[in-house]
Amino acid sequence: MKGYRGGMAMHDKVDVIGKGSVIQHGTYNDRVYLMKLDEGDVDIIIPELSKLSKEKGYSKIFCKVPKYIAPLFFMDGYILEGFIPKFFNNQDDVFFVSKFLSSDRLLNIEKKQLAILSDQLVERAEKKRNLKKQAHGYSIRKLDKSDVEQITDIYREVFETYPFPIHNPVYIQKTMQENVQYFGAEKDGKLAALSSSEIDFKGQNAEMTDFATHPDHTGNNLSNLLLGQMEKQMKQQGINTLYTIARLNSIPMNKTFLKNEYQYSGTLIKNTNIAGNIESMNVYYKQI
Repeated sequence: MKGYRGGMAMHDKVDVIGKGSVIQHGTYNDRVYLMKLDEGDVDIIIPELSKLSKEKGYSKIFCKVPKYIAPLFFMDGYILEGFIPKFFNNQDDVFFVSKFLSSDRLLNIEKKQLAILSDQLVERAEKKRNLKKQAHGYSIRKLDKSDVEQITDIYREVFETYPFPIHNPVYIQKTMQENVQYFGAEKDGKLAALSSSEIDFKGQNAEMTDFATHPDHTGNNLSNLLLGQMEKQMKQQGINTLYTIARLNSIPMNKTFLKNEYQYSGTLIKNTNIAGNIESMNVYYKQI
């Protein structure tokens, strides 16, 4: 059986297919990712994804779909890896479904990290959250285009690889003009950590993502401070559902979301090329 490919030297491409469905695909993540399903493509989307994967030799198809569509994917051999309730307009659930086209992609699962996650979930159920107070000397603010160079500098420092070109200033500025809001923790006039909210105003949901702390500022609870500010901003803008897809291998990041009362709802096996390897990712959500 052909194995999945690890770190490649370029980012995957984003295409629009059918009547408006959006996919990301390429050798970087060695997969097809159905990011958005157009309702007019329900009848053709599964064979189209299969055809593309076969032509390119990808080892995984990963899809984000409304719950009512999921049975059609299960009929074709997909499995449920995660879900978020009330994802669309605080009403309809979303399912993360996947089809593995190579058995090798299911091997070498991060068993140690999954065991640690299980312990964290037990601990969260038994204890009240205990969040640290704000670290001395840091302030949190929303970032703008004048911060783009500092943003990309930190991302280059923290992530060897990433599923989207966050190392590129042009890309960051473009996302700012669309649906992404960036937030930063600042000290002495310099950016120490940052994160972003990728907002779907129509669906009233937002992904809390792209957390990164400069190595000189780790251990100051900055991700938690950023998350708290982002939640306030999202609520003010009419967002109902918050979610994240966090690295299974990042124990501190998982703890941050669990302490902030996010619900764990699944693990996406060997899903994303980040920090130099294809890693498994955890799904968390919170209704506000």
